[in-house]
Amino acid sequence: MEILKNFGVDPILLGAQIINFLIIFYLLKRFLYKPVLGMLKKREDKIKEGIKQAEEARVTLERTLEQEKMIFAKAHEETKSLIADAKTQALEVSKEVEENTKKQAEKILLDAKAQIEQDAKRIETELGEKISILAKEMLEKSLQGVFGEREQKQILEKALKNIKKAN
Repeated sequence: MEILKNFGVDPILLGAQIINFLIIFYLLKRFLYKPVLGMLKKREDKIKEGIKQAEEARVTLERTLEQEKMIFAKAHEETKSLIADAKTQALEVSKEVEENTKKQAEKILLDAKAQIEQDAKRIETELGEKISILAKEMLEKSLQGVFGEREQKQILEKALKNIKKAN
């Protein structure tokens, strides 16, 4: 204790200061440090939770971006497929239209040929009749002064039979 007195320290005062320090330490620990440390712990937990949520959000965002890329790629492929199908269908429709047009043109040509043949036969028949009439009239006129009526009729009948056989 003498050492304490040499340094000018009073043991009672030192004891009182130690007790005061312990009381203040207890009060600070109980009423200040615990609530402050509790708040700091809560704040630390919130920050950790925020970091964890941010990491989860980043992972979710990455997954979402990957899914978006996959969806876009799939949509792109489907679009290509639809375009190819549309081109194929367009070609098929074009071929069908072309074939139908050819068939219609051929039918029109066949109908026209048939009509031309019918018209030609009709005209031929009409022409034959007119020629027969003209030949008869010419023969009548040319035979009038040369032969008698009876002979004219016989000659005309023979000539008409020959003309009909020729047709």
